[in-house]
Amino acid sequence: MFVIRPADDYSYGYLLGLYLGDGHLVGNGRSWQLIVSLDTAHGAIVDDCRAAMILTLPGRKPRLRVHPTDRCVRVASMAKAWRDLLPQHGPGRKHERAIVLAPWQREIVDSHPWPFVRGLIHSDGCRTVNRFKTRLPSGRVAEYAYPRYFFSNLSADIRGLFCESCEHLGLRWTQSNHRNISISHRTSVALLDENVGPKC
Repeated sequence: MFVIRPADDYSYGYLLGLYLGDGHLVGNGRSWQLIVSLDTAHGAIVDDCRAAMILTLPGRKPRLRVHPTDRCVRVASMAKAWRDLLPQHGPGRKHERAIVLAPWQREIVDSHPWPFVRGLIHSDGCRTVNRFKTRLPSGRVAEYAYPRYFFSNLSADIRGLFCESCEHLGLRWTQSNHRNISISHRTSVALLDENVGPKC
């Protein structure tokens, strides 16, 4: 069986992460439209998403649709091939159905884990600074701050894919609650700062 493959695996890894977080497919006759909804405050991510669509499927020009009232922009691209390139599409919400990578997708994610993790964080993650106060034995109150990354998704399968890629990259993670993955280890945060960085 012939399987359509992305033109650029690195860009596809990033786009796959964005799709699993904030994307969906819409059938339109014999074609499919890929839509990724992003915050207009993060213009660089919008540009990166658009570029990833173009590099994944050359010849298609994505369109930007800014919501008239909400702070949201939809990056949309129409092509019959999107259904084959994103086989995770299905009825219902992603967290209510199984999300499993096809073997060829697994090869791409294993070969290019950083863009995949970057796409997931750019869609459903953030970099924050955790601040807390503690009273020292001397009685003085000291305030500390340290950066951490969060990834939040209701789908256990998508969280699992994120954690697997983190482990592949040597990133130490913990599960804060039923939907949040936290990365606060100093070396891991430094690697994320170098390869992902805060949203912009």
